[in-house]
Amino acid sequence: MQIVFAWSLCLSVVVVLLSTIPLTIGRIKAGYSMQNMSAPRALFDELSDFGKRAVWCHQNCWESISIHAPACILCMLTLPDSNLSLLSAWMHPLLRFLYICAYIFNVPLARGLIWAFGIFTTLVLYKEGITQLF
Repeated sequence: MQIVFAWSLCLSVVVVLLSTIPLTIGRIKAGYSMQNMSAPRALFDELSDFGKRAVWCHQNCWESISIHAPACILCMLTLPDSNLSLLSAWMHPLLRFLYICAYIFNVPLARGLIWAFGIFTTLVLYKEGITQLF
């Protein structure tokens, strides 16, 4: 059972790392070079819309993992045994990957829905983990 929550955490981190791919592509298209290394954020105004979405998406991925990681750890410690917690753990990294795609390709409705379902999966993990404590 613990392995599912550990995999959710690991795969969610991989998804955060994958979000650097479109970020890097956007920066390269804007002329990012070694000279920009001293102030990479100064390049933001020169990014295309794709590049700006890639930056925002990457930042949101970090925000998401900061909320999801403690939920996974809580579940690894409390061992909830519900199918809902297991499904939520597996769904989160998949939803976050789809979120990146929707964000990068500018599909706002899908992005919003996927974001909401991703947050919901994390909230389920918190609920299931906390329930085991009482």
